[in-house]
Amino acid sequence: MTALSGDEPVGQLELVHAFTGPMPTGVTVSHTGRIFVNFPKWGDDVRATVVELREGHEVPFPDPAWNSASGNDDAGAFVSVQNIVVDPADRLWVVDAASPMFQPTQPGGPKLVRIDLDGNDVGQVIVFPTDVALPSTYLNDVRFDLRRGAAGIAYLTDSSDSGPNGIIVVDLATGASWRRLHDHPSTRAEPLPSYRPVVEGRPFRQRPADGPPRPVAMGSDGIAISADGARLYYCPLASRRWYSVATDALADPTVGEADVAATVVDEGDKGGGSDGLESDDAGRFYLTSYEHNAVLRRTPDGEFETLVHDPRLLWPDTLFIATDGHLYLIANQLHRQPAYQRGQDLRHRPYALFRTRIDAGPVLLRP
Repeated sequence: MTALSGDEPVGQLELVHAFTGPMPTGVTVSHTGRIFVNFPKWGDDVRATVVELREGHEVPFPDPAWNSASGNDDAGAFVSVQNIVVDPADRLWVVDAASPMFQPTQPGGPKLVRIDLDGNDVGQVIVFPTDVALPSTYLNDVRFDLRRGAAGIAYLTDSSDSGPNGIIVVDLATGASWRRLHDHPSTRAEPLPSYRPVVEGRPFRQRPADGPPRPVAMGSDGIAISADGARLYYCPLASRRWYSVATDALADPTVGEADVAATVVDEGDKGGGSDGLESDDAGRFYLTSYEHNAVLRRTPDGEFETLVHDPRLLWPDTLFIATDGHLYLIANQLHRQPAYQRGQDLRHRPYALFRTRIDAGPVLLRP
């Protein structure tokens, strides 16, 4: 019988770690090569929601106590962490969505926590007020510009699937925070008539065990900052489009919402739905493509190229560029969870942490 051609991979993926327990979503790497991963509480048995990978072991970080919240309103422990990012000053920031099983948030739970890696000590806890982290808010990802203000600015996405989406801005010196692009069309999921995602050849919907399927409704999710810090890029999870906005407008709380929205640019169709975004110091942007088991890259001239495509990239999630010249990424089979498979868990462990060499560095916006 004549052999038939099959789907061919593009690029090279190196397996860094295989996860045999709960499903990871976020990864980050310190400037000295330390690797951190997080596991949100979405139904798996999560013993520690943040870990450091040490000699192949997943060690609770910074310690077991910080991974043992007393409730969903615990401001002194991690409730359910969605993402972690090492900033330009080599400090670890933890994005605690504090929404186990996507439950409504409780005051005190949603927060941004800084861990100083020289001593593994918690150096700052920024708890979001209830008019910033709404009951429906799902904090997702974060990027930093440490040149602004006395200690820098952080930008986070609210990817809620049940309430208004937007961008949250944080003054790291004071801990003050405010919402931007609140319920703006660019931050919302596209409706089913204009976006019908297909993953592993099958329409991707929320499919409960009982009842009809519903469109996937997660809004602003992936986030990246330009190499010069002038614009913030973001995309709804349920969309093939992505957008950018002027950081001068976002970071100035005196600028009116209409004036912020006036700086939004529709960056166009990026070829597929994306969960994670990232940028490098050469002015290129990286976009996961969960519909195509791939990571795409946009070059400074606006062209798109495929960095990696591999059948093992089953739902590429978070991206992080480390100072070692590699792009790190999680593949976690998110679409195979029971919520999308009529109550059946179709995931097959292990989940994977990969990396691929890009010969570029991260965007380090620091004084």
